Amino acid sequence: MGLLSAIQLASRIARCCLCQLSTSKSCFSTKSTLLGDKNILLMGLPGAGKTTVGKIVAHKLGLPVIDVDDDVLEKRWKMPVAAKLAEVGGRCFLEEEGQTLCNFSASGCIISLTGSNPLHAEAMQHIKQNGLVVYLDVDSEDIIERLSRMKVDRIVGQEEGVSLKDLLCYRKQFYEKWLDIRVFCGMGDMVEEVAEKVLRAVERYQEHDEETYVSTRCGGSELSNRKTYFSDVVIEGLAADGGLYVPKKGFPKISKSQCLRLISMSYPERALVLLEKCIHPQDVSALDLRNMVYKAYESNFSSERVAPVKHLVQNQYVQELFHGPTASFKDLALQLMPQLFAYCLPPMCNFLILVATSGDTGSAVLSGFSRLSGTNRHRTGVLVFFPDKGVSPIQEQQMTSFRERNARAVSVLSDFDFCQKSIKRMFGEAGLTGHFAVEYGTVLSTANSINWARLLPQVVYHCSSYLDLCRDGVINCGDPVDVCIPTGNFGNAMSALYAKQMGIPIRKVICASNHNRIVADFITTGQYDLQGRPLLHSHSPAIDILKSSNLERFVYHISGRSSCLVKDLFTRLDVEKCFQLPEHLLGKMQEQVQAGWCSEDDCLAAIHNVHTQTGYLMDTHTAVAKVVADRLKDGSCPTVLCSTAHYGKFAPAVFKALQIQNVPQDPMEQLKVLEASASRPEAHREMMKCLREKGGHRVCQADYNVLVEEVESMIQDSFLKVT
Repeated sequence: MGLLSAIQLASRIARCCLCQLSTSKSCFSTKSTLLGDKNILLMGLPGAGKTTVGKIVAHKLGLPVIDVDDDVLEKRWKMPVAAKLAEVGGRCFLEEEGQTLCNFSASGCIISLTGSNPLHAEAMQHIKQNGLVVYLDVDSEDIIERLSRMKVDRIVGQEEGVSLKDLLCYRKQFYEKWLDIRVFCGMGDMVEEVAEKVLRAVERYQEHDEETYVSTRCGGSELSNRKTYFSDVVIEGLAADGGLYVPKKGFPKISKSQCLRLISMSYPERALVLLEKCIHPQDVSALDLRNMVYKAYESNFSSERVAPVKHLVQNQYVQELFHGPTASFKDLALQLMPQLFAYCLPPMCNFLILVATSGDTGSAVLSGFSRLSGTNRHRTGVLVFFPDKGVSPIQEQQMTSFRERNARAVSVLSDFDFCQKSIKRMFGEAGLTGHFAVEYGTVLSTANSINWARLLPQVVYHCSSYLDLCRDGVINCGDPVDVCIPTGNFGNAMSALYAKQMGIPIRKVICASNHNRIVADFITTGQYDLQGRPLLHSHSPAIDILKSSNLERFVYHISGRSSCLVKDLFTRLDVEKCFQLPEHLLGKMQEQVQAGWCSEDDCLAAIHNVHTQTGYLMDTHTAVAKVVADRLKDGSCPTVLCSTAHYGKFAPAVFKALQIQNVPQDPMEQLKVLEASASRPEAHREMMKCLREKGGHRVCQADYNVLVEEVESMIQDSFLKVT
């Protein structure tokens, strides 16, 4: 039985009776319902519709409704609220209102709070003890319009000279503090629509067991019968059967009216609303998630807009994803993911994060986890494996500048695919992971994009780029766009496809490969073939990858969530180094994605041409996207190029593209020369700071057992040695 029908049944069995109000206490009593006697507390700005929505919700559930203004305050004071406010003034009113609420109790009711109740901490602590706080998050412009219709020009606490809009903005911090559930109302939503959203939100909150995750390879196995929650997938990273985790019920949707509201919001505000829809509040509370999001996306990004979209040429726009601490798009996920990881950590265990990187992930992970503090930092270690000579000099220096006891980067005399394959093999060996757990009390996890908590924050910036285009008047909300992404491991492309699932009108996701072209060939032919295929070094090393892990999620979705097919195909890839996608699925895949590849010469030519034409300096990966987008464009809608790294990270290749002679040897001096050549984007200060740190690192052989020894040594150094 669902929560709401259960409440209705219980309410029919036992109706609440209203006891007479005394001078010290309001007493509304009910018999127990399946809410556990809890009230549903509707909170929001004045004019949000709390009273009207409360009546509709109460009627649909067959529960008593209490309006704090009418049923509590006015009965206690024996005068209208407006008269009380005029008599005592705003400051005294808030205190008397709060104390009255402190002397009130109820159970099993729908309670519409006043707009000013959340400003009184003691009152909210009292009322929340037996209530689920539902925040009616209504757009301020809608609020002002409603209050104007009601001929309300001042509200409680509005001092002389303070505008209504400014006061409403000030008030929101208090609502954010107390909410359990946000009902994000679209622009122009009617009260009936808001009431339905409240009912669905309460249903969702109660039915935590329905918001679980499954493995892409899990069919009828024992694993498929286990409830796996968000907190589980964050910690585990990779499923026990070797598959990748995906939401069992798919992605939540955002409506056009909600998109219209998101347009005017800042990046952290957008991220919070979108992530709340994807992370159950019983996994991560609304207040805790808010704190994490604002810590992730504020002062540590050099751009106030975090991931700004800028015009490049003609109908092409570039989303700059490199304003984070390590100048890479990975920061957008990895400034948040470590906080989620620490929040979900079970007690009494240490965790070692294993990372394989083709360049950018390593430094982003090390940076993100270094921002943890206290116990979380001491019980979490990070070990990064990267291909020796397979990353740029600046990428290597960024990684090796981290020299803490529990944070280390090790180069491997092989390529990225070997590093990634070795880590996945460690996760799959129960004897090895059991040994680490029993001997050292340490559990292995990962921060690569195979981890759901790494992928999820990337969905936000694809949504945000669309909203920026709407805000800047390039498109109207609902118009289509294409997104072109330089991709190797397919994580960035997969997150764009998830943004499309949420309702963002992305027409095509265009996957741009360098001359390794494994993703481009697969999307074109449906054949994934690694046989005799060497990994070629390129000017765009972050996408020098042959085994694209996140393609497994994509195949899972286009196959109608066929875990048997996915397991068969990717097991065949492991064993035979090749598989062929069924013909009908090839068509489905090509409906959603296009692909192309770029030669080394074309990559450098694109950097040169765009710089000559506009003064804008692209990195090599953005150049790959530019070349492929130019070849596949039809001009019918704007194309957003994902600029995944700052040009300074790949200075030698950029110098070559610009045909600059007498290149300085010192990376710091290289950046200064390039900065003088580029009118935009600006230099990356955090990267310059990192280059002042001279680091050293270990180099190990391309031997799986050697990597296992590195892991065990890292565990001992991180968690056993006394410093």
